Amino acid sequence: MILHKGEILFRQGDEGLFLYHIKSGLFKVTRLHENGNMVLFNILYPGEMVPHHSLISPKETHGTAIALMRSEVEAIPAQEWYRELQEDPKKPLEVARLLQEKVRFMQERLDHLTVGTPAERLALLTKWLGQHANGIPLTEYLTQEEIGQLIGVRRETVNRLLRHHQ
Repeated sequence: MILHKGEILFRQGDEGLFLYHIKSGLFKVTRLHENGNMVLFNILYPGEMVPHHSLISPKETHGTAIALMRSEVEAIPAQEWYRELQEDPKKPLEVARLLQEKVRFMQERLDHLTVGTPAERLALLTKWLGQHANGIPLTEYLTQEEIGQLIGVRRETVNRLLRHHQ
């Protein structure tokens, strides 16, 4: 299925009737906390199978996935996925590889958050997202607030960095 910028793949709290294979595009995953704070906590990219926490057993979705650009996704019925997991001896290794890839991605993101200056973190984020964004500038699909959440700085700092970078 094709989703366009702003369309929702799944919502926080959904039952998880499907798993999704991201074929192209990018999605931001946000979570609304009880105190009203909305936090961007993940970026989904091509090759991922999501939700990650439901690859072995079902669980309601932890956040809302919103397309950042035109994206293609394969929806896989959850019951079919879990049945294959039981019946196909190769499927558990596939899940392990998917989870390993996500752990490696998270390690890379943590490295990006702990490297030197905010300008360096912004450059690393821009470079990484650029691999999947088909030439679309970062500020076309993420707000300054969201960029700040991804690099660990306030929106004002992102604004200053972007002005300086132009």
